[in-house]
Amino acid sequence: MTRDDIIKMAREAGFNPVSYTGANLELFERFAALVAAREREACADVCVKLAAGGGFAADCAEAIQSRGEQ
Repeated sequence: MTRDDIIKMAREAGFNPVSYTGANLELFERFAALVAAREREACADVCVKLAAGGGFAADCAEAIQSRGEQ
């Protein structure tokens, strides 16, 4: 997720991030990273539950979890 993506989503949520200082924009970025991490984990958990015997769902869970490392 890029800074532009975060600013666009903040605007869609009703914030005006452009009027904030650089430090406050960094807060938006950190918040967005936390939300994204939580969503990745939720998605990976669904895949793990579907992956009782391994296979594609297990690969899917691993791929989702690794996105946080990029």
